[in-house]
Amino acid sequence: MSVRIGCIVLAAGRSRRFGRTRRNKLLAGLGNTRVIECVLQAVAASAVGPTVVVTGHQQHAVRAIAQPRRGRRWPCRYNRHHRQGMARSLQAGLLALPAGLDGVVVCLGDMPGVRHDVIDALLAAFTRGDDAVLPVCDGRRGNPVLLARSLFPALMMLTGDQGARRILAQPGWTLRYVTTDDSVLHDIDRRRDWLRAQRRPPRRRASTLRRHGPPTYDDPAQSL
Repeated sequence: MSVRIGCIVLAAGRSRRFGRTRRNKLLAGLGNTRVIECVLQAVAASAVGPTVVVTGHQQHAVRAIAQPRRGRRWPCRYNRHHRQGMARSLQAGLLALPAGLDGVVVCLGDMPGVRHDVIDALLAAFTRGDDAVLPVCDGRRGNPVLLARSLFPALMMLTGDQGARRILAQPGWTLRYVTTDDSVLHDIDRRRDWLRAQRRPPRRRASTLRRHGPPTYDDPAQSL
């Protein structure tokens, strides 16, 4: 029996560190597109299933970008509690997706370099019995991540800016690692990250992925 994996795109943050203008980093331009559009394009081109975009800060502007892509139109779920941290957005996404999914891929809206083949590699690596599939590059764990249904109850108990990383640090979970390119390590947090993203050279394709042992260390700033 095939597995059903949904997707949550987290796009509710307030961009508090993105310059003095309080500009929403997800709406910042990258070439002829915008940061959040790059993420949505990657999801649209992947094989992932039902998808929800969780909005918060400047929700109407973000919602307007979530237009049909490759024949798909995704629902947006407004997280009225987005100021309370990422945990509430993750939970809003889980509640908005159809019941019966085997897992979800969680994509951060500020990681425009991640391509669809990275998402597809997580899907290909997942088997029933895994609690999570995590991308690594040079021993560092990144995003997006695939979280199995077995984690959903624990995810619904998170608070503040806690993410799955705290849960997965506990013993007893079955984790699978795949090696990918460095796009899984780069988000846009500050203005200098955005400037760097505009001149970052193309990376090798994620078709070189392979199953990998545990990373030598986590990167707390980048891992969900």
